[in-house]
Amino acid sequence: MTISPVIRLHPDDGVLIARASLPPGTMVADGVTTVERIPSGHKVAIKPIALGEPVKRYGQIIGFATQAIAPGQHVHVQNCGMGDFAKDYAYCADVKPTPNFDLPATFEGIRRPDGRVATRNYIGILTSVNCSAHVASLVADVFKKNPFTGDNPLADFPNVDGVVALTHKTGCGMTQNEPLALLRRTLGGYARHVNFSHVIVLGLGCEVNQIGGLMEEQKLAGRLRAMDIQEVGGTRKTVEAGIAFVREALADANKVKRETVPASELTVALQCGGSDGYSGVSANPALGAASDLIVRHGGTVILSETPETYGAEHLLTRRAVSREVGEKLVDLMRWWDEYTTREGAEMNANPSPGNKAGGLTTILEKSLGAMAKAGTTNLVEVLRYAEPITKKGFVFMDTPGYDPVAATGQVAGGANLVCFTTGRGSVFGCKPAPSIKLATNTPMYKRMEEDMDVNCGTILEGEESVEQCGQRIFDLVLKTASGQPTKSESFDFGGAEFAPWVLGATM
Repeated sequence: MTISPVIRLHPDDGVLIARASLPPGTMVADGVTTVERIPSGHKVAIKPIALGEPVKRYGQIIGFATQAIAPGQHVHVQNCGMGDFAKDYAYCADVKPTPNFDLPATFEGIRRPDGRVATRNYIGILTSVNCSAHVASLVADVFKKNPFTGDNPLADFPNVDGVVALTHKTGCGMTQNEPLALLRRTLGGYARHVNFSHVIVLGLGCEVNQIGGLMEEQKLAGRLRAMDIQEVGGTRKTVEAGIAFVREALADANKVKRETVPASELTVALQCGGSDGYSGVSANPALGAASDLIVRHGGTVILSETPETYGAEHLLTRRAVSREVGEKLVDLMRWWDEYTTREGAEMNANPSPGNKAGGLTTILEKSLGAMAKAGTTNLVEVLRYAEPITKKGFVFMDTPGYDPVAATGQVAGGANLVCFTTGRGSVFGCKPAPSIKLATNTPMYKRMEEDMDVNCGTILEGEESVEQCGQRIFDLVLKTASGQPTKSESFDFGGAEFAPWVLGATM
């Protein structure tokens, strides 16, 4: 079977996507040949596009021609840019019934005493402030597995996945209002996370984020052990006390057993990083197909990265189950407009140099591809960063576009597994939630196979459909939730990637 050198995503599109690097003279449409080299994953025009005319991909506006574009030309930052256009929010217009499957899928999960279901079983060490970060790391390092030598201090506790210190760079030198509340909401979400059997929080003692205030505000009394370095008596004594806590907790944590539970117990964070021109063609739509399966089996999926939904939010408001839910999303976009203006930035600064090298031209184009991760089901709720997720189905959480910060908020909200698409090649991990990596293209997958869990480049090569790849992702989600390690877990990723969103001035 001959495969076309280009990909057409919608009949209304004025551009096609190159499957591989196309030399000048390549036939891409009837009567249209390339007039210059088109890099792999980039766009080629198939009709004249006048100065100021919209450029469409996915049947949607991704930008406007900043100069006249001829058929066969490369369409990118040199001739396509941002512009204003009217959006029809059409609240609830596309809401449709989403019936659950009669026989829900299952996985082998860990049922906690409160009824919640975990996919992993960690002991966590949180920090109230950066000043206690090193002490927390010293405690965790005593129990750290070595992925290269095979040394495992937890060999006698096979049901414990690890001891992880989640440290950060803030907790003091901050104002007492929104920045502090956001940090505490994030730490509270991790302290309550179902994938932690036991948690200790370490502080210095004099920080703004006092542990007492954290525990009171987040209602954490009885859920975790707390220690202040100044009160305990310094570094050595605190490390010894922390090690003693972990050793005491290990025997109890090891008592857990996996049991068959319904897929409705899954709460999956949808993430992307190092995106390229294929992200919106292969991995993101395939993850969207898997997301639809998760929702139809009664589970929850979380789309985030608000700046990477900017310009495409009108497609989500149409799927909102109520006008109130849709307006929450629009309000977030207005906040981000004001925030970036206040900081002297612009929303179109979001596509990174790597994104642009991979073929993404504007934030509009990136957003349209990114939102494909959420599939086609109804939008049931819109939440602030790190707020607890209480509804089943497709929810949206406000986060920055920077993936470690975004995923931290999603996990704080309750995600017990992460699916992460990447075109350039991310090596992200996210303890205590396992992270599945989805490669958008085969060359990158082969180059970084030790870090990638799924190759979605098969879609580009015509080997399988988006739906078939989505089923393969869903099957892997169930296996991973049942305890099968991901590639990032094999390298012990996930501790250093903890990154709460920092708002406001550092005082």
